[in-house]
Formats: sequence, C-alpha cells, structure tokens
Amino acid sequence: MSVPDEVLTRLREVCLALPETYEEQAWLGTRWRIRKKTFAHVLLVEDGRPPWFADVISGDGLVLAFRASPEELHALANAGPPFFKTVWPDDMIVMMLGDDTDWAEVTELMTDSYCVMAPKSLAKRLT
Repeated sequence: MSVPDEVLTRLREVCLALPETYEEQAWLGTRWRIRKKTFAHVLLVEDGRPPWFADVISGDGLVLAFRASPEELHALANAGPPFFKTVWPDDMIVMMLGDDTDWAEVTELMTDSYCVMAPKSLAKRLT
C-alpha cells in the first residue's frame, strides 16, 4: 500500500503554498522540502518497516514526520497520541494520521515546521 491520494492532496495544498517549497519522492513516501531541507515527510509504516518509525509508534500506520521548535516539540511529545517523539533528529516529531486527523492543526504544524527549517528571510514572510 501507499499513502492515500486524499492525504497527499491535503498535504500538497498546505506544503506547496509555502514559499520556495517543492515535493519529491522519498526513500518511502513523499516529502516536502525548503531548499535541501525536509520539513514534512508522510509515509505508511507497514509490517514493522521502517523499524525506526514502527518502534516509535509501536506498530503500523500512516505517519507524518515534521520539525518543531524546542517548546513545541516538548508540548507535542508530552501530549501523547497521535504525537510521538523520534530518536533522531532531535527536533523531529511524528504524528499518526487517521480518520480523526485535525487538518487545521496539520496546517499550523506544517507552517511551523517550515519556519524551523527555512532561511529566516523566507520564514519572516509568514509572520
């Protein structure tokens, strides 16, 4: 299986609206980048693969990995499901996506992730 088209469409609308972003296929799933830095990556965890995501979410599922500021990372990591802290990189968090996903929240999180990874001059355009 792959990432559902509906999810890709929703993420494209959000991520590609941000300045100078682009989409590309990743080793698994799809990622969105600002210059050469990934700020969002969606993939399907199946049969325990990839193990570093399967271990974090304790199983299989559709996940969205993104970056967060230290304060936001702490808050999300302590919020519990659907959020899970990854082992690396230090500023990455994973969100399980499902029928109850709050897409307004995803929009805010993708914008924040972009601001963490983008050059300051581009991030300032959003404030």
